[in-house]
Amino acid sequence: MRIVVKVGTSTLAHSTGRLNIRRVEHLCKVLADLKNAGHEVVLVSSGAIGMGAGKLGMPRPSDMPTKQAAAAVGQCELMYTYDKLFAEYSHTVAQLLLTGDDITGERRHHVENTLFRLLELGALPIINENDTVATEEIEIGDNDTLAAVVAVSVKADLVVLLTDIDGLYTADPHTDPSARMIRLVERLTDDILALAGGSVSGMGTGGMATKLGAARIATDAGCDLVIANGAQPELLYQIVAGEPVGTRFVGRREEV
Repeated sequence: MRIVVKVGTSTLAHSTGRLNIRRVEHLCKVLADLKNAGHEVVLVSSGAIGMGAGKLGMPRPSDMPTKQAAAAVGQCELMYTYDKLFAEYSHTVAQLLLTGDDITGERRHHVENTLFRLLELGALPIINENDTVATEEIEIGDNDTLAAVVAVSVKADLVVLLTDIDGLYTADPHTDPSARMIRLVERLTDDILALAGGSVSGMGTGGMATKLGAARIATDAGCDLVIANGAQPELLYQIVAGEPVGTRFVGRREEV
């Protein structure tokens, strides 16, 4: 199975912005084990701005130049950490920093060729938006959409969005005790799309709206998408096995 896993800032970092070492180590161990089991894995990782700000000892910046500077610092820490942790399990990682033009414009074909070749070589591609130069992408903060577009490009079987909530709820579970989680979405109806809210933790820049947008992109291409809680990376085993974890959006299947 070819899997694209997206991990958000709230999963990777503490509220201070500094790296959540225990969780990242656990995530890398699970992903390495999935590769050992024969799956192909692409990781889309947020976190550069938040980690850079934490390393620089400042609150999350609001102005664009400081965001870009923080991203430049944080991306180094992200890739150093991933390279070190995956190397412990004998897996090689590769970094791709992309802008909107890279995945929607003329360069998309080159990006796809690179990704397919990396997978053929057994590497684990790690992708992030190029936040140091791409101001539009920082403002959108949309690695959810990036993960879905990458999944379509590499013809993935599954996209998993690891976030700070268990899945899609009928209401905000932080404020509404009667909120019920929706386990399976076979069709993105207007009622489902109306459930989109804002960013839950305030650390990331995406929210449920971007996740539902990603679900539309992935499912339209026949790829399942799952929203699950990134605090428990071991849930990936159950998700890959097709067990009911989080919220699964079913990809459209071609009728024979």
